[in-house]
Amino acid sequence: MAAILDGENLSAATQSIDPGPVPSSPAASTPLLEADALSVVYKTSNGPITAMQDVSLRLGSSDFVSVVGPSGCGKSTLIKVFSGLLKPTKGSVRLGGTSVDQPRGDVGIVFQQPTLLPWKNVLDNVLVPVRALGMDVPAYKKKAMDLLRLVGLEKYASHYPNELSGGMQQRVGIARGLIHDPSLLLMDEPFSALDTMTRDHMSIELQRIWMATRKSALFITHSIPEAVFLSDRILVMSAHPGTIVREISVNLPRPRTVETLAAPEFNELCAELRALFSQLVQFN
Repeated sequence: MAAILDGENLSAATQSIDPGPVPSSPAASTPLLEADALSVVYKTSNGPITAMQDVSLRLGSSDFVSVVGPSGCGKSTLIKVFSGLLKPTKGSVRLGGTSVDQPRGDVGIVFQQPTLLPWKNVLDNVLVPVRALGMDVPAYKKKAMDLLRLVGLEKYASHYPNELSGGMQQRVGIARGLIHDPSLLLMDEPFSALDTMTRDHMSIELQRIWMATRKSALFITHSIPEAVFLSDRILVMSAHPGTIVREISVNLPRPRTVETLAAPEFNELCAELRALFSQLVQFN
């Protein structure tokens, strides 16, 4: 069962966090998420607009995949399709072997803005999906506190959003996205509003959270270093209408640290992506 609240697909389940090791192979034999030949055409007053076309991808269990591309190439549209909030014009999406044609309880979403309710404290904001679905709030309080501990905000459970920094608010949003223990976590440029230093810190924090929860993650970003730092694989989309033109594997060892940002291998991958984007801009 799923619910829509404040523009987000929020749902709940009862499994707890397992902080076990992350499998080393990013490509599972049976993909968790499968998308085949996706196209989305929007109807506008000036005629149809193709947001993306012929997009196909696979996401394995415990895989972290980033999608990068120019503005307007359909990255956010991809998130809407995978969450079940938008039906593709053509193509199909399967999650865990079943079709995605409506919002699902095994998908979590973290948006560009945390959209926290200002009149609720941090703990109650994490519990919003549980309350919305009429579930047993006391039974979920321990899990919510475990998640706040995981994102480093246990001491701020009784604070209100306006008492937190932007990075802290986004960590609350991540905890809220995980409260229902989704098999797939979709993140749509969650750090775009943060300054560079905070973004670097949040990348390290997100890696730590991901390694603890082992969630399959699809991460949308405009930042090449952010994508290289976090990902097992990077999918590059062309300009409008968007399609995937390149897949790049990231074989840097984990956990990645501040020192990783200065590693030759890291900077070579960043340079490869920048050169590719330069070609795409010239082509378009």
